[in-house]
Amino acid sequence: MEFQKVLLEVGKELRAHEVKALAFLCMDLLSRNPTRVETAGDLFSCLADKDYLSPEKPELLTELLLTIQRCRLVRELRLPDQPSTSISPYRKLLYSLSEEITNEELKDMKFLLDKIISRRKRDENVTTLEVFLEMEHMDLISNTNLNTLETILKSVCPMLNEKINQFKAQQVPHSCLIAQETGRQRSASFSAPNQDDQSLARTRSLTTSSMNSSSTSVDFPDAGDECEGLSHPLGHLSLRTSDSALLKGAYKYVLYKVMNKTRCQTFEIFKYIYCPFLFPEINAIICPIGTSSSLEKLPSHDIKTSPETMPPQITTTNTEGLGTYSMTGEKRGICLIVNNNDFTGSSVYLTERIGTKLDEESLQRVFEWLGFDIRLYRDCSGEKMLSILKQLSSTDHSQMDCLVCCVLSHGLEGSVYGVDGQTVELRQLTNPFDGINCPSLVKKPKLFFIQACQGRSEQKPVCIEEDSPHFSLCCNDDFRASIPAHADFIMAMATVPSFVSFRERKNGTWFIQSLCQNLVQMVPRGCDLVSLLTKVNEDVSKKSDSTGEKKQMPQLTFSLRKKVIFPVPKAVPPNLTH
Repeated sequence: MEFQKVLLEVGKELRAHEVKALAFLCMDLLSRNPTRVETAGDLFSCLADKDYLSPEKPELLTELLLTIQRCRLVRELRLPDQPSTSISPYRKLLYSLSEEITNEELKDMKFLLDKIISRRKRDENVTTLEVFLEMEHMDLISNTNLNTLETILKSVCPMLNEKINQFKAQQVPHSCLIAQETGRQRSASFSAPNQDDQSLARTRSLTTSSMNSSSTSVDFPDAGDECEGLSHPLGHLSLRTSDSALLKGAYKYVLYKVMNKTRCQTFEIFKYIYCPFLFPEINAIICPIGTSSSLEKLPSHDIKTSPETMPPQITTTNTEGLGTYSMTGEKRGICLIVNNNDFTGSSVYLTERIGTKLDEESLQRVFEWLGFDIRLYRDCSGEKMLSILKQLSSTDHSQMDCLVCCVLSHGLEGSVYGVDGQTVELRQLTNPFDGINCPSLVKKPKLFFIQACQGRSEQKPVCIEEDSPHFSLCCNDDFRASIPAHADFIMAMATVPSFVSFRERKNGTWFIQSLCQNLVQMVPRGCDLVSLLTKVNEDVSKKSDSTGEKKQMPQLTFSLRKKVIFPVPKAVPPNLTH
């Protein structure tokens, strides 16, 4: 009751905009949109429901009040002096920037974001934090990509970029990252003015696969008196329809810079200062073979560009526009391993899974090598498996890159067994980590590897075992692919529906051992995970039992939006020979 009185007193003291700020800071902890939080009581109730705030855990309240500079409340209400560390440094950075940006500077930001975010989000009543939220929804900024925001602040209020530089300096990026460029190659006819501009130009490329190949003629408006002496930077171009609005936005920014008396060449404004994620596509459009490196030198007649006239080095490919999930967080992530072996207490007849210890050791060594924090659980009942997953989903993953979950058990169609014989459905494994239940993993890959049979078909006795209720020496781990309708999941299963998967007593399972071996061999080559798992499919499909009659085919199902590429570890790869 006393703590509730404290929360009530805090709510009375906070102004409406401060409540919105607290909701923004707690965005990674809550599943609700911060703009929908109306009162401080709503916010505190949500935090209490998720066990972030309670009489035993008041430190988060201290952290929130200190962040919004309400130190007096902390002192008068006798809250703990030591705050929690639940709020991500990224959220605190954006809040700090919002407090420094004036109304006039906010108007300039909205002007620069014209044609990029909707008009409603550029209304004069929209706050800086709401602009940041919209930029996040548009994937323009994130905790690992602040380049667009830096570019805007460079024109609006350059001194604020120092805060971003300090934020970056405090991060602990992983070393030995793999180059992950997916955009078009830079045309040799352009040369960057300086190193900083080059880094801006390289940050992000637009997805080319969605470009409409049709062309449209775009006439840019007259520059007017403010741009006297400045020729149109784009002239009259024949462009693909999807490029037109972007280039008009770029042109508008050129006018903005000129009106603010920025002294730089027209081309440098257009190519390097404007939002850098436009550069690769615009470069391909305005610089066909043989044109010079400055727009002032472009011929006065119309420039026609089309896929047929583009140089070979910028030809679009099927995977060119495919992005890559960020792997530069403070931590790689958690790797959960559930290894069920002893089924003596099961309500249904299930045999001991001899050989699974080898799979456990291989997974632990490989994912530790990849930088994951291993959490190992052995011989879990169905209820305990669900409890572990729920607890893991409530963990703050905001400083992590991804999640890995490995389940090794007996299986039945559409589910896996706990050691008590209780089944856990596939959707019960993945649902705790969707965008609603685990917001700190939104836009991050969730990787599930399931070693369990998908069918009950018995095989002839050989020196391999069956993970199913039927007594046999063949492993039978059943699963029906049923990934939830949410993004960024991958489910790699040992076998296709209705068939068994195999486990050798001395060597472990075909699927898990092939997975671990290919991770060790192909991660250092920069191979993405889907391609790697395709190789696992091929390797397992080639395996046979001693009679040459028993085969296995793994199955991969995913809702990934980008490529998953693990950075190459510095450590020596583990030796997986048994």
